[in-house]
Amino acid sequence: MDSCVSSSESITFVPLAHHGAAPMGVTIRCAKLQDIQGLTEVLLQSFHPPRRWSAWFHPLLRLGIYEDLRSRLRASSPHYTCLIALRAPDEEIIGTAEISLRGWFYPQARTGYISNLAVSPAHRRHGVARQLLLKCEQVARDWNCHTLALHVLDNNHSAKSLYDDLGYQTQGTDFQWPTGLFHWPRRLLLEKSLAV
Repeated sequence: MDSCVSSSESITFVPLAHHGAAPMGVTIRCAKLQDIQGLTEVLLQSFHPPRRWSAWFHPLLRLGIYEDLRSRLRASSPHYTCLIALRAPDEEIIGTAEISLRGWFYPQARTGYISNLAVSPAHRRHGVARQLLLKCEQVARDWNCHTLALHVLDNNHSAKSLYDDLGYQTQGTDFQWPTGLFHWPRRLLLEKSLAV
């Protein structure tokens, strides 16, 4: 079942104002191929913010993200959805989240996996990430998933607080050898039960 057809009528919401900012209307819908450029910029800003020492590397990162997104959107898998948050009235892409089905070959363990949740820095703390997560939950329910899972870095306190508010619980820690060696933050696996 294509979640972009079944459950993905656009959702419009008005986030709360933050620090005196005026509320803005935001629409969430499934991404299309023509959205790749805006999606690439949101992901680049969120996961690879520009630094003076890495400026030369940004064109390569941008191209890699662009091609990776294009590949996934073109594949049009029935168990993959890329959501985008658009700011009204200019429909600027300000956030994204991807959801895919894990365990499709084990029907008793159907898990929706959320990745690449990102909101552009200028639009954070306005409820955009929360609305993207709630829409992912709706997609997962349409796929008859029993749980939703995602990873978060242990030092990302604001994201961990959001996930906690939405009912996600820590299930484990991914061990990667550079983490301990270089004192990098651990990756935590969080899950949320979708049982009614």
